[in-house]
Amino acid sequence: MKILVPVKRVIDYNVKIRVNSERSAVETNNVKMSMNPFDEIAVEEAVRLKEAGKAEEVIIVSIGDKGSQETIRTAFAMGGDRGIHIINEANTEPLAVAKILKSIVEKEDINLVILGKQAIDDDSNQTGQMLAALLNWPQATFASKVEVNTDGLKVTREIDGGLETLSLALPCVVTTDLRLNEPRYASLPNIMKAKRKEIIETPISDIGIDFSPRLEILKVEEPAVRSGGRKVADVDELINVLKDEVGII
Repeated sequence: MKILVPVKRVIDYNVKIRVNSERSAVETNNVKMSMNPFDEIAVEEAVRLKEAGKAEEVIIVSIGDKGSQETIRTAFAMGGDRGIHIINEANTEPLAVAKILKSIVEKEDINLVILGKQAIDDDSNQTGQMLAALLNWPQATFASKVEVNTDGLKVTREIDGGLETLSLALPCVVTTDLRLNEPRYASLPNIMKAKRKEIIETPISDIGIDFSPRLEILKVEEPAVRSGGRKVADVDELINVLKDEVGII
């Protein structure tokens, strides 16, 4: 079994996000970047399947500028085998990402795609579902447990009412949730080995898909600063405030 794991380079989750001076996007200059946390979980799960003898190869793919190779190397240090870098200096929307992944799946003869349920920069939560639709593969989203059996996969996912268990035949698409696993820390020897692993670079224009943006960002603003709270003496005063000052009743 060959597993494909897409990873995205995003602003580190510990960094306070700020809007740039043009109000066109968030500030990324001189800002710490790292792998999307949900993608770290996906890499960890793929590597665990390989270590358990359920998979032969874990292929890492990332779409973005040259900095994306740093994210691929991080996945190598965790246990990824080979990397594909689709070069695109502009933002790549989820549908274009899904089309690119479909092309790679067909070219590499992939049996399983494991990816984070969403990226923490845009929170779209669309790529996995779109990819499954384009491939006409079964999918399991928000996976909190993945088991391989003779028929394919048994995936436990969290839903509003509790847990749902799905049986999927391979090939399939799985998106990961936070409680699936705890990603490992890369050891120094593995970090050194990661520098020697192969990354194939391909310009997005060579993929042969329509990657033109379908969304236009008009303006980016920081949320309004919340005003401080206040205390009221009793219920009657609370009702008066809600009715006369706030106007919600």
